[in-house]
Amino acid sequence: MNLYLLLYTLYLSFPKTDILGKCGEISDIGLADLAYSLLNISDYADTLPNLKIGAHTRVLFQGFTGRQATANVRESLEWGTKIVGGVKPGVEGEHLGLPVFPSVKAAQERAKPDASAIYVPGNQTAKAIEEAIEAEIPLVVAVAEHVPIHDILRIHSMLQTQSKTRLVGANCPGIISAIGKCRIGFQPLPCFAPGNVGIVAKSGTLSYETVASTTRAGLGQSLCISMGGDVLAGTNFVDALNLFENDPDTRGIILVGEIGGTAEMDAAEWIKDYWRRSVDPKPIMALVGGLEAPPGRIMGHAGAWAAPGEPDAETKYQALERAGAVMVNHPEKFGEGMKTLFTNQSSRPGTNSMSRTSSQKHGFHTMRRVTLISRPISQHKRNLYIKQFQAFDLLKQKSVPVNESASSSDNSISVSITVDRTALSPCISIASPTSDFNTAQSQKFPFSYTQTEIESSVIAAVALHLGLPPSTHKQLTSFVQALWEIYKEKEAFTLETRIGISADGALEIHGARFGFDDAAFRSSGRQEDIHKLRNKSEEVLEEVEAEKDGIVYVKLEGEGSIGTLVNGAGLAMNTVDALTIHGGHCANFLDTGGKATSETVKASFRVICSDTRVKAVFVNIFGGLTRCDMIAEGIILAFRDLNMKVPVVVRLRGTNEELGQKMIAESGLPLHAFDGFEEAAKKVIALTNCQ
Repeated sequence: MNLYLLLYTLYLSFPKTDILGKCGEISDIGLADLAYSLLNISDYADTLPNLKIGAHTRVLFQGFTGRQATANVRESLEWGTKIVGGVKPGVEGEHLGLPVFPSVKAAQERAKPDASAIYVPGNQTAKAIEEAIEAEIPLVVAVAEHVPIHDILRIHSMLQTQSKTRLVGANCPGIISAIGKCRIGFQPLPCFAPGNVGIVAKSGTLSYETVASTTRAGLGQSLCISMGGDVLAGTNFVDALNLFENDPDTRGIILVGEIGGTAEMDAAEWIKDYWRRSVDPKPIMALVGGLEAPPGRIMGHAGAWAAPGEPDAETKYQALERAGAVMVNHPEKFGEGMKTLFTNQSSRPGTNSMSRTSSQKHGFHTMRRVTLISRPISQHKRNLYIKQFQAFDLLKQKSVPVNESASSSDNSISVSITVDRTALSPCISIASPTSDFNTAQSQKFPFSYTQTEIESSVIAAVALHLGLPPSTHKQLTSFVQALWEIYKEKEAFTLETRIGISADGALEIHGARFGFDDAAFRSSGRQEDIHKLRNKSEEVLEEVEAEKDGIVYVKLEGEGSIGTLVNGAGLAMNTVDALTIHGGHCANFLDTGGKATSETVKASFRVICSDTRVKAVFVNIFGGLTRCDMIAEGIILAFRDLNMKVPVVVRLRGTNEELGQKMIAESGLPLHAFDGFEEAAKKVIALTNCQ
């Protein structure tokens, strides 16, 4: 009985991975597993093998009869994916020659699916995932964008208590086995070929570029996992790395990261440990997008922003490089780079003849890395952050003392409630004093999303970390609880505050920066009162205009002579990064979205050319869902209808690339078409230098 109580106390205090560490300290590494075995405790990590899809995988579709799902099912069936039917709530019948089930539970009982592809809108995604969890579907893939953060926080609180269902996504292209011809998602099939490279990526378009590069190099892919661009990923880099390490089909690993969160830092730590414990480690290559992203901005993906204390893209790049990953500045270089690593086994970290010299680690760069110029924090220009006085009003409604006249230079501390992307839960984040919340270090205290009140033990840990006198502990509890209530009631994604101590020794708020989830409003119509606070007249005009056409446009500071037009947030970030490394100066970040049309391209040109700094436009398109011929049509229409004067360099890859390039070449317009990034980049920079 005493042993049982000891084990249960460990379980309540630490997740399984931490228990392993604690037990290791007392020289009994099996104690944690014993605890989980005796108590029959579920662990989400046990679902990791469910990611190993293949020819055997039986796939179910939720949202089966919708237009997108129907098109996807046809393609996937033709490719070889084993689809067993789909779900339409309350309806039984047949669609595309496959059974339609009235519920996920009925489908589970009758079709025995191994995986479910969720093709429903963002506001319905959480409910669909919940149904799949209740039916114990082994793998769930959610592709929708604009899934409210608080919906996903609730889902993760469910996932962490079970060991049957693994989630990939949301906001991701999905997972695909080129070897087993199993696609669960909307990846462009012509890019894929059976092979031996495992790929895990945040960005869809960057992952397609990576896949195409390894296919052109004759390597192909084993398994490709997209963790997605949302704040909370059901499967992360470390999950994928653990799977690839023991996968006999995977010989080399590619990781594609970007700004936002700490997943790349966690991956770097995993890689360092992997080199230490492996006799013959698999080569690992990586890329990080967003090196040139302006601080304080959301770069297309919902998760492409850094919370207080989180690393920037440059820090992630350096961490992965130091860990031993071979870094590239463009996904086009992955294929030949990995082929070189395969050929020259002595270049692998961990082998006797390997010395990881600078030249070896930088061997796939075409130009030296440039030192990034520090930029001031800029406010988000989308409808996420409210003004400080509005944040103060919310605090006053919760009876939290506010000192509006306090100077930003006061010796205050940053206390926030935000998302812990590793723990997949809300957390209290503590950071060192700063007036702009751009902190280098922070301490996080995660807690369960299901809690109405934050546990006293968590508050006590926060107080201890801050070194606050006991007289303030009760007030701290009241303040943090008020923040938590605002966070849940108003569906915030981050509530950042600066706390000071008044002359009489009491805690008070000196500053506040509150950000709210626009997906809750955009896809679900919730929190209208918060989003009515947005004042578009105070925002950048071009960014507001672009938003009307579904385009994400961020105006960059500086001389900015190159306008960029890209489909996909990750690829758009990488395009700006790569052009800058080549010596170019970009005027903007522009993501047309993965489903861009010719009209979207035309609207993009309109907003780009409204910037008088632009001397040339660089179009970088990877055709997945977006066909290259459609993009070419949009470019030609823009020239004819907008009376464009600036030269345009077009780099087209992917679906129908040859047709698109032919249309550009035969248009008779001042367009320059390329299929390789290097040549295209050099051309657009030369054009801007001649203007």
